Amino acid sequence: MLGTLAAVPVGERPELLAEPVAKAVAGLPGILVAEIDPELADTAAFCEAYASPPEFSANCVVVSGKREGQVRFAACLVLATTRADVNGVVKRRLDVRKASFAPMDLAVELTGMEYGGITPLGLPADWPLLVAPEVAAAEAVVIGSGIRGSKLAVPGALLAGLPGAEVVENLAR
Repeated sequence: MLGTLAAVPVGERPELLAEPVAKAVAGLPGILVAEIDPELADTAAFCEAYASPPEFSANCVVVSGKREGQVRFAACLVLATTRADVNGVVKRRLDVRKASFAPMDLAVELTGMEYGGITPLGLPADWPLLVAPEVAAAEAVVIGSGIRGSKLAVPGALLAGLPGAEVVENLAR
């Protein structure tokens, strides 16, 4: 799954995590971390450089929409070989007229994570985490660590069981 990378239990390398991620993973079992070149953090580049199959990677995207003047946020976790149905499933789940990817600077500010490393672990507590069934069913997936310089391998069931997480049918296309 992590291809050519040497992964260790996350507790052994806390410096490879953004602060909110380190707090969120404390005490959680089965999470591995591997250091990577930050220039290779984007999924396609990572998979190619480290021989990690894309079907074992998941992307976390931050989505927002407005309703009655209030901005609503959610995070979506889908396999890297798919895309989140932002203007269908996500829009209906957020109950907004139009949903779109949150602006990069705002997503970074609100999560306390680096762009390209945003992960479902350590997100703001009031955000729903929408998880594709394929991610939830995976033995493990490769996701960001909150920084661009590492990746995590996390069991799908653990991700689906995070606070605020819900497995959403047809989330991924």
